[in-house]
Amino acid sequence: MGNMNRNKRELSSEQREALLRGLKARFEKNMNRHEGLEWASVLARLEASPEKLWSLNEMDRTGGEPDVVGHDTEAGQYTFYDCSAESPKGRRSVCYDREALEARKAHKPENSAVDMAADMGIELLTEEQYRALQKLGDFDTKTSSWVKTPSDIRELGGALFCDRRFGHVFVYHNGADSYYAARGFRGSLKV
Repeated sequence: MGNMNRNKRELSSEQREALLRGLKARFEKNMNRHEGLEWASVLARLEASPEKLWSLNEMDRTGGEPDVVGHDTEAGQYTFYDCSAESPKGRRSVCYDREALEARKAHKPENSAVDMAADMGIELLTEEQYRALQKLGDFDTKTSSWVKTPSDIRELGGALFCDRRFGHVFVYHNGADSYYAARGFRGSLKV
């Protein structure tokens, strides 16, 4: 069983090459997101972390268009966020978490943002990270994205989401069990 699971989280050499080509092209096309960083250093880090490549591929496969948005020089880690213009298409119509999913009596969504992120090996963006992303461009002008919700809000049944409208970033709340065709979630991954 353990062995099977490990194989599932590994990319074939073709998938790996295609992913790295796509990440490199996106990196070079959007230098404003990571001024002063070099692809060669990012690539070396990626090649040393095959399990992270699997997560990046999942981000990419579900429409997230992951790109480097930061570098922690002390840890030597690069931070990737989903940088798709709108909330990733392959992750929409999900409620906030498993508890919310199970609480729904009817019309349950297929999945929850928190479970999906965990399955992909990524973290939901926090409100602070979401605001940092929005300084790099205009994201979610037609959609919205769930963000990591503080436990005090979640315990009362709520969850937070963000979007950009009228040139501003808004943070708002919903019941954690709600879901919409135009709401997904954005994730982060440190490599």
